[in-house]
Amino acid sequence: MTDKTNLTPKNLVRDLMTVGVPTCPPHTPIVELTRLMLEQNWEAAIVLDGEEGHALGVVSQDELVKAYEREDARSLMVEDVMHEGVPQVPPDIPLTVAAQMMLDQNVRAFFLMHNAAGVTYPAAMLTYRHILRHLAAQSDDDLKDMGIAAARKAPLEQFIARRDAAKKAADSRRK
Repeated sequence: MTDKTNLTPKNLVRDLMTVGVPTCPPHTPIVELTRLMLEQNWEAAIVLDGEEGHALGVVSQDELVKAYEREDARSLMVEDVMHEGVPQVPPDIPLTVAAQMMLDQNVRAFFLMHNAAGVTYPAAMLTYRHILRHLAAQSDDDLKDMGIAAARKAPLEQFIARRDAAKKAADSRRK
């Protein structure tokens, strides 16, 4: 049995959430998104419109597994399988409440959304993986990359970089 006394209390969503959210445009082939999700250990990605970068919906591992049973699965685009809307959670609620909400709403990921200059974009996320890492952590070092205290780029900077990378990938596919 591991002694958890060397863990600093982490009780709120903001203590574990990851700032920076995986995104993709709606015309991304699901095979491409699936590869990225596997390579990067993503549980979900936000689908952004190509013009303004507004969040349109989400594709999680659940949507991809559901698409797998379709005969045309390999030819589907993200927009064909995405769940419209984005499951959201405030950063200042207890982790136990967020975990129960995930179970109640049957979602693997919650997102913290920001609105800047009329664009609603994903800023942070909390997933099953966050909850499970917290449960399994033996020390604070196991969680040093999580939560609002983790070293990282600003959320808007991360969003712009990911959005631009997604646009570049979409443009290269069109050529």
